[in-house]
Amino acid sequence: MRKPVAVSVLLLLLGVLVAPIGAHHSFAMYDQTKTVTLTGVLTRFVAQANHAEIHFVPLGPDGKPLRGPDGKPITWGVEMAGAAAVATQGITVNSFPAGTIFSVRLNPLRDGTNFGSRVGALAKCPKGKVPEAGKHCDAVEGSEILGGASF
Repeated sequence: MRKPVAVSVLLLLLGVLVAPIGAHHSFAMYDQTKTVTLTGVLTRFVAQANHAEIHFVPLGPDGKPLRGPDGKPITWGVEMAGAAAVATQGITVNSFPAGTIFSVRLNPLRDGTNFGSRVGALAKCPKGKVPEAGKHCDAVEGSEILGGASF
């Protein structure tokens, strides 16, 4: 009689412990009905075990970094898989140093904060080259596609 009770308690505890783990990996905070494509200048690559992040300033139609009404750069961030996983795709601190111009597709946060979850590959512009107005790095000759087969 004690064994079934012990098994039931163990299963209950396991369920309680597993629920937060599943919640951490939920993408419910991202609006997966919207995909935004941005091209920007990388300001920081954060290589974390759980989720690597790229922080950047989007470029405007004139190819210059976007600024808010206060004159400060508008910043965005994008969450990806863990640093080890994205490294296998060629996305590392060394391949994406500050100043890198790249394009990304992302599902934005539902609350409107300038952050999103990466969708598909990244397109990296050749050093010093900016895409033409209305285009992204995948349209620039010599660009690299990382993290997928196509942008």
